[in-house]
Amino acid sequence: MSITRGGCVWPGTDPLYLDYHDTEWGVPEWDSRALFEKLVLDGFQAGLSWITILKKRDAFRAAFDGFDPAKIARYTDKKVEKLLGDPGIVRSRLKIAGAIKSARVYLDIEDKHPGGFASYIWNFVDGRPVQNKFRTMKDVPTQTDMSAALSKDLKKRGFTFCGPVIVYAFAQAVGMVNDHMTDCDRHAACAKLAGKR
Repeated sequence: MSITRGGCVWPGTDPLYLDYHDTEWGVPEWDSRALFEKLVLDGFQAGLSWITILKKRDAFRAAFDGFDPAKIARYTDKKVEKLLGDPGIVRSRLKIAGAIKSARVYLDIEDKHPGGFASYIWNFVDGRPVQNKFRTMKDVPTQTDMSAALSKDLKKRGFTFCGPVIVYAFAQAVGMVNDHMTDCDRHAACAKLAGKR
């Protein structure tokens, strides 16, 4: 099926990026573990482009035990050194340590917050995707009051690499906000998915 992307020009012509736009970006994600994975990957993106992380995503998943927070929370110094030697991922000691710390925070939220991590995240948009009506990419903000509030709360709890810009990119990707352009076929498709939980 052919998709008209209209003003959603950010994927360019890269087939991997186009597929990501067409099948994943903006689709509401309600699974706690999947939300954790995306938030950690967005943290690894800091200072890089998303396509760089997307191309390494399978390697990240293999290296980080499928982004199982319980396993990541128990990583030892030996495991960190192994990750630092893995050419398939972004080898940043600070970001790897941040992922481990964030996994521990995730487990705490998952255990103590009613509805777990997914409910905690989605509460920042009152449990329903925000349906934006942007016509051009220049209209799209890099951060919002919501992303600033979520970022502040995540940091307070101990999450790392989760500034308001990173958190807004995360919110776009996991469908907390629908930032497909209004003339992109995916805008209506993602809006339709918003009520299916």
